[in-house]
Amino acid sequence: MNAPATPLKRWVAAARPRTLPSATVPVAIAVAAFRPHSINWFNALLCLFVALALQIGTNYANDYSDGVRGTDENRVGPFRLTASKLVPAKSVRKAAFLSFALAGVAGIVLASRSSWWMVAVGLTAVAAGWFYTGGPKPYGYYGFGELFVLIYFGFVAVVGTMYAQSASTAGHLSLAHQSWPLGYAAGMLACVMLEANNLRDIDGDQVSGKKTLAARLGRRRAGWLYWFCVSQALLGFLVTRHFLICAVIVIAYWPALKLARSAKRGRELLPLLKFSARAQLQVGAVAVAVLALHYGAL
Repeated sequence: MNAPATPLKRWVAAARPRTLPSATVPVAIAVAAFRPHSINWFNALLCLFVALALQIGTNYANDYSDGVRGTDENRVGPFRLTASKLVPAKSVRKAAFLSFALAGVAGIVLASRSSWWMVAVGLTAVAAGWFYTGGPKPYGYYGFGELFVLIYFGFVAVVGTMYAQSASTAGHLSLAHQSWPLGYAAGMLACVMLEANNLRDIDGDQVSGKKTLAARLGRRRAGWLYWFCVSQALLGFLVTRHFLICAVIVIAYWPALKLARSAKRGRELLPLLKFSARAQLQVGAVAVAVLALHYGAL
């Protein structure tokens, strides 16, 4: 892990910008499901802010928890603040709590404009972000990370954003019957990002006792797990009959799919995260354009 030169760059790197498409793409897909005249742009921005703040807070929480546990001692991935010892662990923890607090404030404003049940959903999202690697028995250490990602970066992000739109406007949800398949597709795209990280970190995780699903499966079968997640994202868009998006998934993820099934491991898999983040943004952009054109014309 090479440390960035300045404190600001270190904090930005630890926020893990390449993972942020997992927060932005689901919200953008959900907003694109609305007819242009029905979109509540302020609510959409609130949803995006909440998603990004939760993602960054989770990243800082993981940095802190993995660092104090010693899990990152054998890490070959991106820079971590706590493990580097360039920043006090308590400062990283405070940054995580601050990010969660900002998400909470924006979430309360959003709930006041749509429905108060969103406060309860937001609280579960914060808890899920912290206990992924935090607490006495972090569920991320037992192979349940994919389930968390699918629920919160898929169903909650997409269906929640669409509900925030429909509850605050006179317009109707134009994609109600397809919101769950779209949530599944977006969630599986986020799972692909998780596998890009876990596949790279298999050797270190096995040594430290972090039993991610990839670490449990081993390098070869974890490569197939990466393929499975991509195929499930494709399935979600197949169900909604958006075949152009399916074609883009195959094309955009092909370099990453080849790398995932190669014999490379550890540091040799560092490009996998870059390939996956780029593909997720490309698929997200095409999905937003296709959904906006299709449903905006209805």
